[in-house]
Amino acid sequence: MRLYSVYLRDHGRMPAEDLVLVKEGFSWPAFVFTFVWALWTRMWLPAIVMFTVIALVGFGLRELHVGEDMEGLASLLMALAIGLVGNDLRRWWLDQKGFREVAVVSGKNLEDATRRFLDAADIDRTGIYT
Repeated sequence: MRLYSVYLRDHGRMPAEDLVLVKEGFSWPAFVFTFVWALWTRMWLPAIVMFTVIALVGFGLRELHVGEDMEGLASLLMALAIGLVGNDLRRWWLDQKGFREVAVVSGKNLEDATRRFLDAADIDRTGIYT
């Protein structure tokens, strides 16, 4: 079972639209796709920062003539760092965008965890989370 942090927008009128679950632990999509993952998750500022840092490090290493092996290692280490902090960065971004953490749920996958939260949440017939 995986753990997911449940975030709900402060005005949270419609759980289907204002509900975001973020997996605890390493983010494989962030590791593999780095700043593209940040764009996909609508984290505009972190995406720009990631792209800029990756480009500057790559440019700097090329100017220092360290070789392709070191450039590859640097890229791998940056991707690993982004994978390690990716979900934490997403939590921070959600906080900045008016979401608040309301629960932690477990599930086999994202859909299972979402179902478990919605089944257990105090949601009245209008769909408003209280």
